[in-house]
Amino acid sequence: MENVSINAVTGSKNDCCAKVDSTFREKEIYRVTLWGSLTNFLLLVFKFIAGIVGHSSAMIADAIHSLSDFVTDIIVIVFVRISGKPQDKDHNYGHGKYETLATAIIGTILLLVGIGIFVNSAKSIIDFYGGAHLETPGMLAFIAAVVSILSKEAIYRYTLVKGKELKSKAVIANAWHHRSDALSSVGTLIGIGGAIFLGDNWCILDPLAALIVSLFIMKVSIELIKPCVDELLEKSLPKEMEDKILLIILSFEEVQSPHHLRTRYIGNNIAIEVHVRMDGSMKLKDAHEVTKRIESRLKEEFGENTHIGIHMEPLH
Repeated sequence: MENVSINAVTGSKNDCCAKVDSTFREKEIYRVTLWGSLTNFLLLVFKFIAGIVGHSSAMIADAIHSLSDFVTDIIVIVFVRISGKPQDKDHNYGHGKYETLATAIIGTILLLVGIGIFVNSAKSIIDFYGGAHLETPGMLAFIAAVVSILSKEAIYRYTLVKGKELKSKAVIANAWHHRSDALSSVGTLIGIGGAIFLGDNWCILDPLAALIVSLFIMKVSIELIKPCVDELLEKSLPKEMEDKILLIILSFEEVQSPHHLRTRYIGNNIAIEVHVRMDGSMKLKDAHEVTKRIESRLKEEFGENTHIGIHMEPLH
């Protein structure tokens, strides 16, 4: 009875801590995303003004890129709130994959933006060599590009660090979206700077740099989308993680021959299902206690919200 009482108290405490950690995580994700969205909103307004006043089509395109960042910030805020909801009647495994869906949406938007920049840049290059005149941008557009690079690189680093701390794929994806905007602005800066300081014959630098940057943006987007597709297709955890799971299970002397191990991601959490063999003469109550200890140890290693299913079989 004493052991049961201690376990019950410990279980409540762990549940309480899990709720606090979950609430803290959600608030921190909101805080990070709101800072990013505020930066994006101020930048897109500034870039649109600089692009129009400075006669820079590259800067207007850069402003549209910042607008896509602002939209993805809203997506993260909405989907993270949904993914943080507990299990319910219709979602027995929780809502973690909503965050995966948000990451996939951000990656897809990035890919579309990258393709759009690539197509527009290629068209401008072809038109330039076909004799078309590219308008020389103004100094305000150059200043806007510098401000964009510095501010977006700062918010990228801040968001990436927080995303790793909070173990949020959506926040990390959004950080890379900030970095893609900074890279886009680098291309814009080179193009605008070349056109201003080297003369009209160098206006080709603007679309050429943007085309190169678009390739980096598409590469990042694919790297974001791929793990989301893997998760949605129920891809297993990496082998080193599965080996660690088996080692933990085998550390309990009552257990032998773990087999039929199945693993997968559920958002930022994981699911583990496994069969184990125990002494067939062991009381059901004692065998159940062993599985509870195994579950507790696995949750210590992989997180309190880890889904665990252990099927017991008698030793032959």
